[in-house]
Amino acid sequence: MDKIKKLPDAEFEVMKVVWANEPPVTTAVIMEQIGKEKEWKIQTIVSLMLRLAERGFLRSEKNGKEREYFPLVAREDYLKFETGNFMKQYHDNSLFNLINTLYDDKALTDEDIDELLKWAKERRD
Repeated sequence: MDKIKKLPDAEFEVMKVVWANEPPVTTAVIMEQIGKEKEWKIQTIVSLMLRLAERGFLRSEKNGKEREYFPLVAREDYLKFETGNFMKQYHDNSLFNLINTLYDDKALTDEDIDELLKWAKERRD
């Protein structure tokens, strides 16, 4: 896959199930884990899986009457991509801006500050 692209919310929900299960994953697994809760029909799940395959997130293989899906994009890679976009779009790639937004009205505990300092020191070393 050349470049990761942002997923619509419904496709991201499907990918979360794919990532949480040992491959291969079937539409039946998706339906069992989130389809009923979201009131999706099986055809909706099939359509979402096909779109994910077209986008390069899944590879599909026919196994008898059933189609099996394998992830092509790792969860960690997608989350890095999304987090990077979020940081650029909303915080000008500034960790300080992000932390300031998160804790602007909240008091940081000494433990929070110690953890942040430890994290920053580890990155510097």
